[in-house]
Amino acid sequence: MTEVRSTLRSTVLACKGEFMAVGIFSLVTNVLMLVPALFVMHITDSVLVNRNEMTLLFLTLTAVWMFCMVSVAEWSRSRVLARVSTRLDTELAGPLFDGAFRARLAQTVPEPARALADLTLVRQFLTGHAIFAFFDLPWTLLYLGVLFALHPVLGSGCLVLAVLQALLTLWSQRRERAPSALVVEAETAQRVFTSNKLQNVEVVEAMGMFPQLCFRWLQRHAAWLKARAAAARLAHVNEALNGYGRHLLHTGAVALAAWLVTRGELSAGGMLAVYMLILRALTPVESLLTSWRGLSAAKQAMGRVDALLANHRAPRTAASVEPARGRLVLQAVNAQAPGPARARILHEVTLSFEPGTVTTVLGPSGAGKSTLARVMLGIWPQVTGAVTLDDRPLETWRREDLGPALGYLPQDVELMDGTFAENIARFGLVDPAQVVAAAKAASLHEVILRFPKGYDTPVGERGSLLAGGLRQRIGLARALYGSPVLVVLDEPNAHLDDVGEAALLQALQGLRHRGATVVMVTHEKRLLSVTDRVVILNQGRVHFAGSMEELVRSAADEQDGGSPPLLGDPEHQERSDQAQARSLHA
Repeated sequence: MTEVRSTLRSTVLACKGEFMAVGIFSLVTNVLMLVPALFVMHITDSVLVNRNEMTLLFLTLTAVWMFCMVSVAEWSRSRVLARVSTRLDTELAGPLFDGAFRARLAQTVPEPARALADLTLVRQFLTGHAIFAFFDLPWTLLYLGVLFALHPVLGSGCLVLAVLQALLTLWSQRRERAPSALVVEAETAQRVFTSNKLQNVEVVEAMGMFPQLCFRWLQRHAAWLKARAAAARLAHVNEALNGYGRHLLHTGAVALAAWLVTRGELSAGGMLAVYMLILRALTPVESLLTSWRGLSAAKQAMGRVDALLANHRAPRTAASVEPARGRLVLQAVNAQAPGPARARILHEVTLSFEPGTVTTVLGPSGAGKSTLARVMLGIWPQVTGAVTLDDRPLETWRREDLGPALGYLPQDVELMDGTFAENIARFGLVDPAQVVAAAKAASLHEVILRFPKGYDTPVGERGSLLAGGLRQRIGLARALYGSPVLVVLDEPNAHLDDVGEAALLQALQGLRHRGATVVMVTHEKRLLSVTDRVVILNQGRVHFAGSMEELVRSAADEQDGGSPPLLGDPEHQERSDQAQARSLHA
């Protein structure tokens, strides 16, 4: 994927050659569409008067040939726009997927995946009737020029009526802009709410939460219906007004032509030609009127796509010269919660993690442990301070190089639709030897072989076909795949039984033995047996960082010189963790 990505608008502008070709074909089409008016005028004023059959035959054959050329021109411009549509998808689908992924990671856009549907909407617009009307609209001046040639009064009157019609259209669009935006906002809120709640159907059903959630969904649905109804009422009024304006324009043009006929300043054939010319002149205007909502929707979709591509670009990083070794340093790191509140989670955290060590992070719930784990991996969106891996800022590493060197087991393990092997191999090129090695390191190999298809067994969407403990062990195998040098485990034994916990301890010892840097968030004191260093967080601040021996001495000194901790003391959990460590040491 290229690192310098263009926006949708710039990509469209890059197709200027194709659009010039469409403009030329539109010129040919609109010039040749003068033929019906001239054909009717000559038939009425010459053939019917002189009864000349040869003239009738010549005019008919000429008209047939011209219409054939019109069909070829219209087909050609359709093919050109279809190629433009395909080019847009080819050049932007990848960057747009990347932008949607980064927007979801940064939690700045409520529904980033919608941008992919927005691109489809723009592509469909570029091959629809509205875009043809857009190219035909300038040639309305050609038909007005012919009307002026027939009679200046006729041209002037039709021009005034056409300007009034255009002003009415612009006024209608301006009125509908705000209601349409409210409809989109309400629809997005309803869809996001539905998507989030459907991911937790088992919890909702088990705890009887469906009536409350259904009530809240109905509230959002009612807001969407109200916004849509208001926008629809306004749209219907505008359609009626625009239709009335079109009828007035047609009637006024014919009446003016008939008045000129009665004065002897225009022939009867000219009057029929005027009617056909005014119809042709208004065809692109009417087409835009009937599809202007699609035009407005395509414009809004283009704006959303451009914003996503502009605001969530892939960071420019140089290729890694040397493979990562695993020395991680955090210097004065602050982390904020995403969203408008921007609440501070981590405060001036300074830590270092060396290869060949296992560090356990302790602390009460809400202390910032999971946020710290994400900061170490460079996946937390709001961070200040310095996070370096091997003395190099984490953001300067290419993810293609850094990803294989990292292993991450989150609290909530979510697998992806695929097989055991594909999930363990991180959906890259499956190396059977490494997949089996990772599975054995997580003591998962024998379990997988008991399935009918072994490593080729599908796990279901989000791993829904598997038990929680098995999902966590697969997540552990995925974290160990490829021998990463930095492994971050967040509550790795939350769903494990005794066998799984023993496998985890063995995996931790193996990681330490081969020199990996391991950071583990846990409350389970049995896992402290493989710990080299302990970090205690409280309210987002580092209250202790040192070896197990230093922690035990600190806990003993505090107990000898201080009073017993109170239940409501904010450091109660920290002291409890210290007591656990001292008990283990004893």
